[in-house]
Amino acid sequence: MARLNNDVHRFEAHTSDADLDDLRARLTAARLPEAETVYQAAPDPRRWDQGVPLADLIEVVNYWRTGYDWRSFEERLNRIGQFRTAIDDLRIHFLHRRSARTDATPLILTHGWPGSIAEFIDVVDELADPSDAEAPAFHVVVPSLAGFGFSDKPITTASSPSGQIPKTLRSRRFPETPHS
Repeated sequence: MARLNNDVHRFEAHTSDADLDDLRARLTAARLPEAETVYQAAPDPRRWDQGVPLADLIEVVNYWRTGYDWRSFEERLNRIGQFRTAIDDLRIHFLHRRSARTDATPLILTHGWPGSIAEFIDVVDELADPSDAEAPAFHVVVPSLAGFGFSDKPITTASSPSGQIPKTLRSRRFPETPHS
């Protein structure tokens, strides 16, 4: 198998309208489970003892079907700056938001399982260019772990490069970002 080029390449998110229509159709057709046997009203901490409460699941499904603005999320990702590079023969996706400040420190934020880069999207700009001039600034890198988001999935159970991601990204040169 030929090795992937390990250069860093710009990446732009764009999901087709057909894929978004398909997602909405699948959400509309979703067969949801029966309600929990013993109902516990919010905010009772035991209300999740039987799994996801049906009322919460219905609310999430309806939000994703009718209210979530995927295009706005794509725009936010693209505005921050997205890239891909090969690590251990997998294309790994990451956000890179370079600070305008010369005293900025590199910072890699990694999500866990289950999780995604979406956990950090609201803090990236403030970390890179804080509104308080006395606060530290960072060149922020947020990788999507192998198998998550726009990163390739591992081809074997032992092939995840997650441990190599921070080390490898520290050694790569990034193209200029929209905020550089």
